[in-house]
Amino acid sequence: MKLYKIANQDLSPISSNPFKLEKDIQNLIEKNVDTLFNLEFVATELKVENFRFDSLCFDNETNSFVIIEYKKGSSYSVIDQGYTYLSLMLNNKSDFILEYNETLGRNIKRNEIDWSQSRIIFVSPKFSNYQKTSINFKNIPFELWEVMRYKNGILGLNKVNTDSDVEINSTLTDEKGTNIVKKVSEEIIRYDEDYHLYKNKNRPAFVIELYNELKERILNLGDDIEFNVRKQTIGFKGNRIFTDLIIYNKGVGVMINMKKGTLDDYLNLTEDLSEKGHWGNGDYRVWMHSNEHIDYVMNLIKQSYKNQLNH
Repeated sequence: MKLYKIANQDLSPISSNPFKLEKDIQNLIEKNVDTLFNLEFVATELKVENFRFDSLCFDNETNSFVIIEYKKGSSYSVIDQGYTYLSLMLNNKSDFILEYNETLGRNIKRNEIDWSQSRIIFVSPKFSNYQKTSINFKNIPFELWEVMRYKNGILGLNKVNTDSDVEINSTLTDEKGTNIVKKVSEEIIRYDEDYHLYKNKNRPAFVIELYNELKERILNLGDDIEFNVRKQTIGFKGNRIFTDLIIYNKGVGVMINMKKGTLDDYLNLTEDLSEKGHWGNGDYRVWMHSNEHIDYVMNLIKQSYKNQLNH
């Protein structure tokens, strides 16, 4: 990524200021992990058996653990390391729960963790084409993020996106070395739109059409929006997830992620969730069984989108 400063229609390049050590990247990410990845930092350099995890974090959206690994070079396999680390986590769940409870002063129990949504984030100034290609599967539980530091205190962070429809399990054979991938894949699930719309769901056509229309209009609210598919919801994120969609056979539930008393809902279509347990981060939900009120609902979503830009 090349960055330029604009001054009177003239462009001047912003010079890079590369990280000298992996530890420099780690210190910066750990201090700002909530801002960068919306995660809660738990521990640094956690040792399990003979391995050491760079950063252990917790995703309060999915109630799952996230491991972050930092790299400066590209001579390693993200597949090998990733599945090894996830296997260690699944085989040593008590160690992770103990670290979480002791460090944060909590009392979370094993059955309160959604182990199926565990994942690993690799952070590096640059990944090789081989590394990028190796994770190009629809259900692989890894993310690659390239980080670049520039002069004038500027940081660039870019996610390596995947576009494959192939599941990694379909490429495996019975050869030695694939067992760990198979075992991890049996417990960890990377949820996608197909899971919510088609796989074992058989959603009615009008629900699929309603979801697709909402999705298109939400993504058009800004260039920075990405959607995050989880077990129960499909969240749309700018700086934060500002709305969650819940897909049912009877329609789509729309979570407006704003706190009670901050949303202008003059038609009073939303349900107050402030005193109820629910998925998502907001206190409002509206059920849509058709696109009759879609313009109004989009106005509610837009309020939440603009609100999260300021936080």
